[in-house]
Amino acid sequence: MIRPSIPLAGVIGDPISHSLSPRLHGHWLRRYGLKGHYVPLHITHANLAEALRILPDMGFVGVNITIPHKEYVLDLASTVTDRAALIGAANTLTFLGDGRIQADNTDGQGFLANIRQRLPGWTASAGPALVLGSGGAAKAIISALISDGAPQVFVANRTRARAEGLKEQFGARVEPQDWTRIPDLVERSALIVNTTSLGMTGQPPLAIDLSRLSPPTVVTDIVYAPLETELLQAASAAGCETVDGLGMLLHQAVPGFERWFGYTPLVDDELRQAVLGG
Repeated sequence: MIRPSIPLAGVIGDPISHSLSPRLHGHWLRRYGLKGHYVPLHITHANLAEALRILPDMGFVGVNITIPHKEYVLDLASTVTDRAALIGAANTLTFLGDGRIQADNTDGQGFLANIRQRLPGWTASAGPALVLGSGGAAKAIISALISDGAPQVFVANRTRARAEGLKEQFGARVEPQDWTRIPDLVERSALIVNTTSLGMTGQPPLAIDLSRLSPPTVVTDIVYAPLETELLQAASAAGCETVDGLGMLLHQAVPGFERWFGYTPLVDDELRQAVLGG
């Protein structure tokens, strides 16, 4: 890929005004004194294919993809990484030149890196994982957990049929479970992950029975508004290690920034404060 003198990148979604990615990448560009810009791009489904065709000619080297385009962009890419193909969605596109587009999914990589930054030495092979929800984020996280050696991944979803579909997608280590079985699964799991929007600001609470929760179970929530959800508060009160969801957002951005701007950025407290505080 021939890198333009001032490379451009951005994030595509519909809507997009809520995205923290411009703040995140903008901080890195300023911090490392790099030429480049990262901008939000409000592009609808009807205009997405045309936008991806035109953006490289405008100096764009790549884009992040968010809701609702993560699945559709796979059909528009020239090459798709194995993990993006397995997950069935992409969040990172790189323009390779000559109209070629590479699609990747870095959400699972960001998830694992977030936990390991908080808990060095942690590995998914420590024991069974309980994943709440079965949407796009759950797929990326399940894929990452399996790749990292999780012996079992319990998937609890209010609609069991969707969880059953994940077993077909990811194999025998995925075990669909009824939502009502969560109290038993909490006791058996080394890791608990909330991938739903429950507990997010403006959403209903994540109302589950955590009475059997105890160390050394690790609890994480991909929700980062609020930063400490009621799930994480309850887990802390039970003496468990907790990991908030902001770090996943930060770490998933690293591979794209490397490819587009040619520099490996740090995920640290300075970045967290910049993203949270503007």
